[in-house]
Amino acid sequence: MLIIVGSIIVIVAVLTGFTMAGGHIHSLIHPSELVTIGGAATGALVTMCPKQVLKDVFRGLIRTIKGSPYNKRAYEELFKAMYQLLKMARYDGVLALESHMAEPEKSSIFSRYPSLMKNQNALKFICSSLAMIVDNSVTSEQLPELLEADIKALENEHHGPISVLSKTADGLPGFGIVAAVLGIVVTMGAIDGPVEEVGEKVGAALVGTFLGILLSYGFVQPISVQMEFQAAAETAYFRTIATMLEGFANNRSPRVVIEQARRGTASDVRPDREQLETALKALD
Repeated sequence: MLIIVGSIIVIVAVLTGFTMAGGHIHSLIHPSELVTIGGAATGALVTMCPKQVLKDVFRGLIRTIKGSPYNKRAYEELFKAMYQLLKMARYDGVLALESHMAEPEKSSIFSRYPSLMKNQNALKFICSSLAMIVDNSVTSEQLPELLEADIKALENEHHGPISVLSKTADGLPGFGIVAAVLGIVVTMGAIDGPVEEVGEKVGAALVGTFLGILLSYGFVQPISVQMEFQAAAETAYFRTIATMLEGFANNRSPRVVIEQARRGTASDVRPDREQLETALKALD
């Protein structure tokens, strides 16, 4: 939502400044320039992207518009779900977790937490890691390295779409110049026409340069940065999970595991200690 608000502010500021200087908004409306710049930029993006990265770009754009799902509520649900799982393992034995790991979509624990159920990547990360602990295929010393490998792979997946979108933003001013040059070519073909017609065509050509720069620095580059922040938020969420899994593997009590993970979260998403404690007591 914030990215929509920010984009509206950019548009309003530019148009207001233009009209205050005596400009007329209709003189900025040249669909041919937008088609040239937008089409060329889209074609370049498709050309530079592997198929999977292209899909990730569009998924990232949708997530950017919706906003980050890794808010305080998501962390509260994560902590409560993990607390229930770790408490079950502590009092009923680790084998009690097998059914929850094998079919998380049918789990009586996971099903109580919708934000976690929607996050299939996080769910797989939790279940696959717990499964290794349950069947003793990994030691507490080996686990951190395996978890870090998963997180590094996640970071690498984020790098592709962010890099591609950033390079597209860098190229937009150049495509604006291409549109301007084409506009000048059209102008030269009508150079012996009325002054008003020549002036209009020159203005249309300059709009191409304007649009290329505005789209780059006003829209595409900010979206790329926002995607980077969302990628960092997802990585932080997975590192919180990893902290709890490592605590479980080292036989720490569920309350200690949760508290250690809570303290490692950013202040804007960190649940209040007293409220979380009350929520955990309700699960006992």
